[in-house]
Amino acid sequence: MVLETLKTLFNRDLNKLREEIGSYQNEKTIWVVDKNISNSAGNLCLHLIGNLNTYIGAEIGKTGYIRNRPLEFSLKDVSKTELIQKIENTILVVNNALDSLTETDLEKIYPQIVFEKEMKTGFFLIHLSTHLAYHLGQINYHRRLLDF
Repeated sequence: MVLETLKTLFNRDLNKLREEIGSYQNEKTIWVVDKNISNSAGNLCLHLIGNLNTYIGAEIGKTGYIRNRPLEFSLKDVSKTELIQKIENTILVVNNALDSLTETDLEKIYPQIVFEKEMKTGFFLIHLSTHLAYHLGQINYHRRLLDF
């Protein structure tokens, strides 16, 4: 039950991320920072892709993904089309990894120490889902505020 809920939430929000990035009318605006907005939508998108490919793809799905977190916030020249493709690839990675889990797996300790303490896999997946939703809201706000 919890696993199906997680799959539904990740798919809903990753599809919404794809929609948000695709909705930018001016592709250059994806990379704009303004006033108190410290991260562009493009960099937040790359951050979410890196985060999910690391903690779900590489750790649970054994994809071999290697994260370069500094690039998530320093790259500025990724096209909207490429961002959308990266999101679509991430959807596949997340679904494949989550499909490999059972409800019992959610009660096991996540194999990596992330917040300086052990936590159950289910707890960490819920955290990753809320992290995605948090930054998705920032991207939506960024688009509505700056893309005109």
